[in-house]
Amino acid sequence: MQDIVFLLDVDNTLLDNDAVVDDLRRRLSDNFGSTSAERYWTFFEELRVELGYTDYLGALQRYRLRELSDDMNDPRLLQMSTFLVDYPFAERLYPGALKVVEHLQRFGTTVILTDGDVVFQPRKVQRSGLWQAVDGRVLIYIHKELMLDAVHKRYPARHYVMVDDKLRILSAMKDQWGDRLTTVFPRQGHYALDPHESAAHPAADITIESIADLLEWPLAIPRRAAAPTF
Repeated sequence: MQDIVFLLDVDNTLLDNDAVVDDLRRRLSDNFGSTSAERYWTFFEELRVELGYTDYLGALQRYRLRELSDDMNDPRLLQMSTFLVDYPFAERLYPGALKVVEHLQRFGTTVILTDGDVVFQPRKVQRSGLWQAVDGRVLIYIHKELMLDAVHKRYPARHYVMVDDKLRILSAMKDQWGDRLTTVFPRQGHYALDPHESAAHPAADITIESIADLLEWPLAIPRRAAAPTF
């Protein structure tokens, strides 16, 4: 039983996933035209609803079958998988992200806790350098907020700190773990900056403007009175 475990999300928390999506959007548009490329994002959203997580490679397969069925062997399409799998994710880490992981390890154990598929999401964590930064302590689920018993079983602790750009996730975890959990909300990415999303859920225990602010942990971190002191 450890004193404290830091649970760190990946997309738009440690890594600027919005920028990755923008790069993919440009690549698709350049190769297939903007109208056809938008069909990829239609399939992408369909799969998100069906699966409960984002599946970039699965959406590419559906795009191939439905949009480009007349020429499924188009080399431009086949190279899109290479673009995704070999994407330089390390270049998309937010400034200070790896230093934050290193800094937090002075106070407890750091664990990557993220949602995603079993192929692309691990690849992203590996190529970004995050897998190595946490010494392989990586948990990838479909709905991580529903897997807290599994998280506790693998990394038992007296207290947890969850860092995530989605208030919905933080709120759901807080409802289950209560005072055993401190929630940290970095205001990064389109979910975090969406006023409707923010208004729909309770505030986190700690709100920061960027992940690099955690380099000041535990000093100079604004927190609500309900949050525990470390």
